[in-house]
Amino acid sequence: MKMDLKKLFDTVGASEPIDCSLDFSKESLYGYAPFQQPVRVTGKIENRAGVVRLVFSVKSDLSLRCDRCLKAFEKPVAYTFSHILVRELSGEDDDTEFVVCADGQLDLGELARADLLLELPTKVLCSEDCKGLCPKCGKDLNFGPCECKKDIDPRWQALSDLFS
Repeated sequence: MKMDLKKLFDTVGASEPIDCSLDFSKESLYGYAPFQQPVRVTGKIENRAGVVRLVFSVKSDLSLRCDRCLKAFEKPVAYTFSHILVRELSGEDDDTEFVVCADGQLDLGELARADLLLELPTKVLCSEDCKGLCPKCGKDLNFGPCECKKDIDPRWQALSDLFS
């Protein structure tokens, strides 16, 4: 979603609201498509004393798979982001602090996508106390223990023989 911000950059005190839905259904994360529903983006772009600031929130329900038990689940997410927008960088400004809007144009969809993907966790769990799957038989340990016999480290075998 491209936005034309030329008037906003030129007019001190001007602001523009943001309220849209973005489709990220083609995005892939760890082999899955987590964005099955549109991502809601709301916020405002404001020119205060010549400084153009963008503040926006994203909300969505992610379709994920647990990294331990492989169960599919939905997780609501909501994040807020803030950026300072500039037309161009001057001197030795660090470009990580500013979003450059060449020709007064901002691609809000691309900026929201990048911010959202960077904020998502790298390890996804259905619950904090998920026990995962048995490495031998594959049973979901969240529903009870499996019948597999535990292997004993051969270095401890002599101790085990004492209790038998």
